Amino acid sequence: MSFEHNGDGEELKVLWFLPTHGDGRYLGTGEGGRAVDLGYLAQIAQAADNLGYYGVLLPTGKSCEDAWVVASAMIPLTRRLRYLVAVRPALQPPSLAARMTATFDRLSGGRLMINVVTGGDPVENRGDGIFLDHGERYEATREFLEVYRRMLSGQRVDFVGRHVNVEGAQLLFPPVQTGGPPLWFGGSSRDAIDVAAKTIDKYLTWGEPPDLVAEKIGNVRAAAEGEGRRVSFGIRLHVIVRPTNEEAWAAAEDLISRLDDETIASAQKVFSRMDSEGQRRMSALHGGRRDRLEVSPNLWAGVGLVRGGAGTALVGDPETVAERMREYMQLGIDSFILSGYPHLEEAYRFAELVMPLLPLRREGSPLEVRPANTGPFGETIANDHRPAR
Repeated sequence: MSFEHNGDGEELKVLWFLPTHGDGRYLGTGEGGRAVDLGYLAQIAQAADNLGYYGVLLPTGKSCEDAWVVASAMIPLTRRLRYLVAVRPALQPPSLAARMTATFDRLSGGRLMINVVTGGDPVENRGDGIFLDHGERYEATREFLEVYRRMLSGQRVDFVGRHVNVEGAQLLFPPVQTGGPPLWFGGSSRDAIDVAAKTIDKYLTWGEPPDLVAEKIGNVRAAAEGEGRRVSFGIRLHVIVRPTNEEAWAAAEDLISRLDDETIASAQKVFSRMDSEGQRRMSALHGGRRDRLEVSPNLWAGVGLVRGGAGTALVGDPETVAERMREYMQLGIDSFILSGYPHLEEAYRFAELVMPLLPLRREGSPLEVRPANTGPFGETIANDHRPAR
């Protein structure tokens, strides 16, 4: 598997997010919260499919519905939408993960992408039976991927490692995608970059300021070149876009308007126990303070006050958000995984306001391909005329 480097954005992929850990209008409160059930998740997935998003990310962990079960339920409800689903080294054996991967890939017609998640919360890890320190988890990840990738490429695998041991592991039924689905992966530590350089197709970063993203991309690219490989790059961000910048910033403030200091302090305490370098970098952007949330022009860290993982949002009018995205694209980013609260409405808002300004990747035959937001065309005027664009 290989991905071309497209810093000019000609192959831009925009993915959305399925919020299996919850959704609502305000962060840190049940007010305006929504039940994330099959019907609501289907609404979001079908909206993303119809609006032209490349795929959707499903989160993983004890706070979420199981990603594989949810993604499987979405397969027959969508046509082109891809699913970025996690495998968990140290939590599942590579042979089982390979069978799950191949089955999903076949049943979906090749619409699977794999998110390799090592896990950075020691408390949650112990609850899952994982008693490995940071370095050991990445060691287990390297061994897992050695077996997993070889199985997906059709090999019969014998492997003896410190964490993984298999004898005669193989798939009887291969995946649709040759060699298996592409592997996406994020991690900011030296151990994580080593894993990315040796085995990963697309390296993901959370939404840090452009100068920090540029530094990270440079480190990963150099490490991959040292292994004789090339890696492509993606970024995970939230987005708050409105017709004007003033409206967008007001919406950002409204999103955290129900947050109190006690809730913020409690969340930051949980984040501080994690041994994830990426989470440390996210938390350092704002330090848990409300008065330092714009950490770079139009990059707002308010989401990270209470949400783990990706904690920053692009905030602005459509032209501003598109320009900030182009800045990341110039660094080498070719894939954006976006989300917004609530996820159903914001999927439409971003598609309608920003997608027409972006050089999106197009796929399929001319009859199948349609630019984002081509229909419906607006309400017919006087039962007779289409409205002007």
